[in-house]
Amino acid sequence: MITTTIKAKIIRKGRGYVFTPSDFLTVGSRASVDQALSRLAKKSVIRRLTQGIYDYPKISPRLGALSPKPDDVAKAVARKDGQVLSVSPAKAANMLGLTTQVPAKLVYLTNGPTRSKTIGAQTIYLRNAAAKNLVGAGTPTGLVFQALRYLGKDSINASILQKRAKHFTADDLQG
Repeated sequence: MITTTIKAKIIRKGRGYVFTPSDFLTVGSRASVDQALSRLAKKSVIRRLTQGIYDYPKISPRLGALSPKPDDVAKAVARKDGQVLSVSPAKAANMLGLTTQVPAKLVYLTNGPTRSKTIGAQTIYLRNAAAKNLVGAGTPTGLVFQALRYLGKDSINASILQKRAKHFTADDLQG
């Protein structure tokens, strides 16, 4: 019964969904959720990425099961531990087109402990950061704050700000 309920919730979220057992604690006890996830993994419905992290993999006709997005894995880990999560300043600047440099390491800032998670060939680093560096985490505004931290106050001018303003809606700019 619990296995069927969990499977239905996972399928409803769609392929590419990354989750932890704590996402299903409303369905049953931790032991029963762990057992249900173990059964689903044995049937190859879901995939166990590492201890306590699973996904419902996207399937490519040519490549088979695809690796999950690093952002999704980091969000699942932060959600499990009840932590705030933000992209690194270098990644934020790259995402907003303020730099063409792509960070070599997948680094995320969090209010939790510094640690790393290895999923297949990729390693995700969660680095502890001060609360002042996590302002607006997970929002478009937080992304801008991180990018500005990367650039530094001497590199910011009106043309950069105007060029990037097109990335945001009126609602983003209000929040």
